[in-house]
Amino acid sequence: MRLCTSRIAKLAQSATEKLALVDDDAVARLRGLVDAHRTATEAAALAAQVFTSDAGLLPGTGGDAWKELFEAARRYSAKAYPETAFPEFGPDARCLLCQQPLAEGAERLRRFEAFVQQEAERTAQIRAKALAEARKVLGTHTTSLGMEDELHTELRALDEGLASDTREFEKVLAARLEAMNSLDWNKLTDVPPCPASRLRLLLGRLNLEADTLEKLSDEKTRATLQSQSRELEARMQLAKVKDALLSAIERLDRQSKLEKCLSGVRTNAISLKATELTEKVVSKELDTALNEEFRNLGVGDLQVSERSRTDKGRTLLKLKLNLLQAKPPREILSEGEQRAIAIGSFLAEVRVGGRLGGIIFDDPVSSLDHQRRESVARRLVQEAARRQVIIFTHDVYFANLLVDEAQKAGVPIAKQSVAPGMGGFGVADQDLPFEGMNTKDRVGYLRQQQQRIGAVHRSGDARTYGKLIVDAYQQLRNAWERAVEEVLLNGVVMRYRRGVETRRLAKVSIEDSDCATVDERMSKCSNYCHDQALLGSVEPPDPDELLSDINALDEWRIGVVKRGDEAQKRRKSGT
Repeated sequence: MRLCTSRIAKLAQSATEKLALVDDDAVARLRGLVDAHRTATEAAALAAQVFTSDAGLLPGTGGDAWKELFEAARRYSAKAYPETAFPEFGPDARCLLCQQPLAEGAERLRRFEAFVQQEAERTAQIRAKALAEARKVLGTHTTSLGMEDELHTELRALDEGLASDTREFEKVLAARLEAMNSLDWNKLTDVPPCPASRLRLLLGRLNLEADTLEKLSDEKTRATLQSQSRELEARMQLAKVKDALLSAIERLDRQSKLEKCLSGVRTNAISLKATELTEKVVSKELDTALNEEFRNLGVGDLQVSERSRTDKGRTLLKLKLNLLQAKPPREILSEGEQRAIAIGSFLAEVRVGGRLGGIIFDDPVSSLDHQRRESVARRLVQEAARRQVIIFTHDVYFANLLVDEAQKAGVPIAKQSVAPGMGGFGVADQDLPFEGMNTKDRVGYLRQQQQRIGAVHRSGDARTYGKLIVDAYQQLRNAWERAVEEVLLNGVVMRYRRGVETRRLAKVSIEDSDCATVDERMSKCSNYCHDQALLGSVEPPDPDELLSDINALDEWRIGVVKRGDEAQKRRKSGT
């Protein structure tokens, strides 16, 4: 009875395990691999173009840095040419980077795109390998439940319907396995109910009967019979795999002999020593540098450690965040935290390397909040005290932070911006954009603009002059707004700045005339820069009047600054 229940228990377990091999989830996984392979193959076929060599290409073309630049151009093309597919812009289009006409460069852009698309072929190969491995594993599976004729006969005697359903279940599993092996989804049949639960119910009933019989039998005799039965069962099972077992014993014997020889031919002593030195020296120093950089950038709660290993004499390091969760860091950390970790990791590596070569950052604070931007600006200025640091950014607020931190730290800084020129292409300027200038620089900028506007006025182009004079008064109005923050209030409160600098109150000196002057000048600017100025209801001022209004701002600024210096001296002396 116990042997029968044991065989039925194995049959129930086998039914559950075999069903998992061919159930809908298994089919879905296999179909996913097939679809992914087909998609990658089609993509590779479309991208199968030859990237011919060109002696005129710059060194490094096709490398990782070049690909990053190329992908950035691709992303920017969606804004520059939203209605044109990349890179089919035509020779009349402009380059996405230098914004010069492409001309014959359009064809080269297409060749570059073809080269980049060859990545699709590698993707197709990877997915083909994944599908082949999955099919290879699938080919080793069998859906046989191990229900031999003897067990089937026993099961029929106990429950004929269950025996018939189990046999039919086994046939359907075999058919589904065959369909999956042939990738013929049309041959897939619905999975019938698994008989495992019914088998376990039968098993429970048989175990109760067996318990009853064992209690009624002689313990000593029963033990002898059970031992003999197990011995017989073992011999029967052994007879079926005798040849395979002998072959396995022979292989294991040979393997044992070979393993004894391994100690004499091992070549990993160098690798072991390299790993030991790395863990004692490099990893510890780098861990310390990483955690310090993370604290500087506002992510100090993310502790890290290094994991090292040596492969054929080459030391490999892996960054591991000390988190309780087992998920990858990209699924736990925000985009801003990931960006801060990337910057911190780079700075730590630069620090440990010990070299003082220049470093370049491209928009390092995208996805970062204001507080972390300030931390990044402060850290980059610290690094600029030791080496040349070049930073590209579209963020005027971040650019101002860099200027402020550099001035506080006494670190020299060179500012340059690029703005659209009259011809539509970028023009370099040795300063920040107008939005990032202080009041004094804005006055200088407006004086230069007044000279250009004067030239247009003398040419008689009234339409262009009207637009330029309106823009100039809008910028003059913005300059007055900046002057209120920076000059009149001495920078105590500034837009976008996180804190209020109360120590600057000592130089604040506001008189009634200041309120009247600011109100008068802002009103005049508003009168000229609103829509009615363009519509012709307001006569635009001439260039001389514009210059007079610009000079009025500068004179008022100088007077307020001088008065503030005197107020500070007076307050310090207590008079």
